[in-house]
Amino acid sequence: MVITKYLSVKTKGHTDVIDVTPDCEETVEDSGLENGVLTIFNPGSTGGLTTIEYEPNLIKDLKNALEIVAPSGKVYEHSKTWHDDNGVSHVRSSLMGPSISVPFVDRKLTLGTWQQIIFCDFDTSPRNRKLVVQVVGE
Repeated sequence: MVITKYLSVKTKGHTDVIDVTPDCEETVEDSGLENGVLTIFNPGSTGGLTTIEYEPNLIKDLKNALEIVAPSGKVYEHSKTWHDDNGVSHVRSSLMGPSISVPFVDRKLTLGTWQQIIFCDFDTSPRNRKLVVQVVGE
């Protein structure tokens, strides 16, 4: 069986990091499925999904690491194409990736003790995002 839901997320942009674990857990619990895989997907090119220990200092560390790899103050070639300022957003999104899949057993995500699912909005302005959450299982 496949169940698809949509998760609305309001973001602040500029590498806003949002814990979507509770929404994913609720989706699995409400699905009626015992075992399977949950996938959450961002249908956009300026956000990403991953896991992290969702605590303030590690979030700062993640943002600092992204600033080293893809600095926000740099001029990106993308700006020449569309005359906008979000080339950094696209690069960071490409590095992180648009989706994550997590198995679940007995209606519980198999995340580690300190592991949460996060959505990162890298765009340069606030956004209303609509993430796709799909549960496949039995």
